Amino acid sequence: MKNEILKTFDDITTSKEFAVGNDLVFIPDFKASFNDLFKNKVYTKDEIAYCDLFDDALLRYASTWAAKEAAYKALKQLDPKPISWKKVEIIREKIAGRPQVILHQNPNKFNISLTISHDGDYVWSAVFIQINL
Repeated sequence: MKNEILKTFDDITTSKEFAVGNDLVFIPDFKASFNDLFKNKVYTKDEIAYCDLFDDALLRYASTWAAKEAAYKALKQLDPKPISWKKVEIIREKIAGRPQVILHQNPNKFNISLTISHDGDYVWSAVFIQINL
């Protein structure tokens, strides 16, 4: 009986169907560490093109970074396989439009909901990921 209960508990705790990730970026610290090496390692060409459309591109880079971090944190709870930063892409339907997460590795495996918010010196992002069953 004890082994059956432990097996059931293990099944419940290891069969997650969803995860939440979030990230908070303090823009002054982000600005101090932002450079071309980081930009080219982390962001896709489309993300760079989008961020550079704005006069305050740094805010867009910080927002995109927060979204990528939140997505990564949620994803790693469901799939421990390594994934590079450029395989987690943040896109918008239009300028300042609804942000979306595109996973270039197993793109149809998850349903993903993303929100990004900024106020003053902070950018915050939250992601909810659900495994497609």
